[in-house]
Amino acid sequence: MKTEFSLAQLADPDIAEADKILRACVHCGFCTATCPTYVLLGDELDSPRGRIYLIKEMLEKDQPPTEDVVKHIDRCLSCLACMTTCPSGVHYMHLVDQARVRIERNYRRPVTERMLRAVLGHILPDPKRFRAGMMLARFGRPILAVLPAPKGPSSTPTLLRRIRAMLALAPRSLPSPGPAAGTVFPAIGPKRGRIALLQGCAQQVLAPRINQAAINLLTRHGVEVVLVRDEQCCGALTHHLGREDDALARARANVTAWCAEAARGGLDAILVTTSGCGTVIKDYGYLLREDRNFSEDAAKVSALAKDVSEYVAGLELRPVQTTNVVVAYHSACSLQHGQKITQLPKELLSKNGFVVKDVPESHLCCGSAGTYNILQPDLASKLRDRKVANIASVKPDMIAAGNIGCMVQIASGTSVPVVHTIELLDWATGGPRPGSS
Repeated sequence: MKTEFSLAQLADPDIAEADKILRACVHCGFCTATCPTYVLLGDELDSPRGRIYLIKEMLEKDQPPTEDVVKHIDRCLSCLACMTTCPSGVHYMHLVDQARVRIERNYRRPVTERMLRAVLGHILPDPKRFRAGMMLARFGRPILAVLPAPKGPSSTPTLLRRIRAMLALAPRSLPSPGPAAGTVFPAIGPKRGRIALLQGCAQQVLAPRINQAAINLLTRHGVEVVLVRDEQCCGALTHHLGREDDALARARANVTAWCAEAARGGLDAILVTTSGCGTVIKDYGYLLREDRNFSEDAAKVSALAKDVSEYVAGLELRPVQTTNVVVAYHSACSLQHGQKITQLPKELLSKNGFVVKDVPESHLCCGSAGTYNILQPDLASKLRDRKVANIASVKPDMIAAGNIGCMVQIASGTSVPVVHTIELLDWATGGPRPGSS
């Protein structure tokens, strides 16, 4: 794709990166076939190719985002399926992230939307605030019965529709909090490694059992697990809202905390059980590339970051039982498209006694996508229903996924138990059956 940036514009590292990305695009349109919003809406501007044209024009002309640009960028899930499909290696993720930052800085949204986004950016990354918010939401759930039902699906949802979506996603009860930051779990038997386990934000409130299963499995196989004391939210939530300063501040804080822990006791890896977080942490080196004080350490952290399945694959797990449970494996977009981890989780499950079924249209997003199922609830619901129908076609006993957002989204549309891959691996190697405690 030909670009027309001036030399002054290209002096900006972000514009220079955008120019490189745009020039890689050859207009082939392969991305349209795997883009969830294009599949649903059939609008060229709701495809990666269409959004690339919109972003190109906005950046080249150095103009404020228009309402039309914002509408189509907001509808993007950042599922990154287009990057898997693209034969030219267009790094759409870094381009759309840059567009979101520009929108956040230069576009004035309606006041109700600004308030909602501010609330999400303030509450979701903080486990204490998020827990309090979920407890309040429990009391708000009865309001759903009296709120007027939407007249029909809409790709431009109202605040009321978004509030309904938030309340519908809130769990009816919350589990007890997991172990505190700063806790160290010693290896059982001969020590084979030492890792830091990302505690997460929403996950540690909604499903602390996931990290507990990881701790149980890792320590059982000789790995010491550290919950780093000064760790923060990875920054993914605010990053995808376009709040760059907040996201980078969290990234710097985590780089500082993890590098200090590595210097103190050594770390073989920083393990992540939420793939949406893992994709961003693996990108810290890029995000902080222009920061002289953090670029080197950020690159080290990105190199240390691994999805839990990547690390567990090297442990030679010792299964103690054969379950023969039929598992539908949902491949989270952030794992298969963002981190290019596709077969490994399925292989681990198969090797440890599970009958793994591939889900039709596995490349299509479930509609969770961070806060997407709140901000774009109708599109998200259509994608969820499509995903649930595809999962039901393989008749599973359980559904496995590697991302808490996907788990919550899919569970809201099915009665089949939805669990994390690591929970099943823990069960196969001596842990409790998921959902039994």
